Amino acid sequence: MSEIYTEYYHKKTGLVVGVEEVLFSKQSPYQKVEILKTDTWGNMMTIDDMVMLSEKDEFVYHEMLAHVVMFSHPNPEKVLIIGGGDGGTAREVLRHRSVKQVDLVEIDETVVRASKEFLPQIGNWEDVRLHVLFEDGIEFVKNASNEYDVIIIDGSDPVGPAEGLFEKSFFEYCYSALKKDGVLTAQTESPWIESYHPSMKKVFKALDILFKHSSMFLGFIPLYPAGMWSFAFASKTSMYNAPEVTQRIEAGLNEFGSDLRYYNKGVHLSSFALPNFVAEIIR
Repeated sequence: MSEIYTEYYHKKTGLVVGVEEVLFSKQSPYQKVEILKTDTWGNMMTIDDMVMLSEKDEFVYHEMLAHVVMFSHPNPEKVLIIGGGDGGTAREVLRHRSVKQVDLVEIDETVVRASKEFLPQIGNWEDVRLHVLFEDGIEFVKNASNEYDVIIIDGSDPVGPAEGLFEKSFFEYCYSALKKDGVLTAQTESPWIESYHPSMKKVFKALDILFKHSSMFLGFIPLYPAGMWSFAFASKTSMYNAPEVTQRIEAGLNEFGSDLRYYNKGVHLSSFALPNFVAEIIR
């Protein structure tokens, strides 16, 4: 193993991370999963040689993916997470007292097993409200109807088993699986990487057609390609910035805001302000 990990996202341009040790490496039936001990970012998970998270910066991605959508729903009790086998998104969702059940549908058991052993502080696996199911998320949501308050799509890049998570048919299944006031969010890649633009356009075109409201919002994650990362927000009823949403944010953060390291009310609202070049991608 080289003493550095390199991920190229355009020709010879990419990310370099110092590696001290390979803690876990397995080729599952779906993908290659590795946990690397780095010299700066703590333990880091890669899937098919692409960074998924590190101990040092995972809070940005997971807080943004969870709390923007959770506070945008009036009373999220039943939540579906597709992907998210590291447990971080579920951890953040479970901070909300209204939650009664979280179904985490992860296709690859190897991801969960590696996370529990080498990234144990990221997941809240012992919470009785969390149900982990090792199934194909697309097939799972295809068979659900009017069941969930919130759906969170925490997949990897649009290759391999995650490729279908960017298709219009998948979002049609999600729409049907949501209740009448349901809200959805998904990670939608880096605006700086042109090869991701077709997938981003496809997602937002589908959401615009299906949902009453849809928008992109941004977060900044150092180990993801070019640092800027996009997310999709879609709702059957409420807008992300409705007065009742900001009231819920204030009330919720009075309870657990001191435990968060990135998300707050200002970040929630301002994350939807898109630079011109980003807005152009999905216009």
